[in-house]
This record gives sequence, C-alpha cells and structure tokens, in this order.
Amino acid sequence: MIEIPEEELLRKGKMTKSPFKMTFEEEKAWRIEKQAEAQAFLFSIGQPLVYEKDGVMIAEYADGRIVPVH
Repeated sequence: MIEIPEEELLRKGKMTKSPFKMTFEEEKAWRIEKQAEAQAFLFSIGQPLVYEKDGVMIAEYADGRIVPVH
C-alpha cells in the first residue's frame, strides 16, 4: 500500500482571514468579491449565473439577459 503524506492531500485556499473572525463589513466585502468571481468564471465558460430573486429562480447571462428558470 502506498501512503500519501497528509500535506499533499490538503489544498490551500486564498483566504487570509477566517469568516468567523471577520467584522460585518469585511464579511460583506468578501461575499461581494466571491459572487463577482463566481459570475466571471461562469460567464467565461459560457454558463449563466443562476440564483433566486423574489422567490423565482432566474438565469443571468453574460450578454445581460435575465430569464426565469422553469
């Protein structure tokens, strides 16, 4: 059996501060940044950003179209 060192199994992320230790303002800015990164990634691979707004699931496309998801 081959044993893999634990440090090779762990991935390091980009976070510099735990969300549990962030102030309200820091957490709000972090969430906005992560949402923008997710949107940019999805648009770059030709996928829409899908989320719920006013109780309706919608898909937002890179060209600005917003359509309800049925």
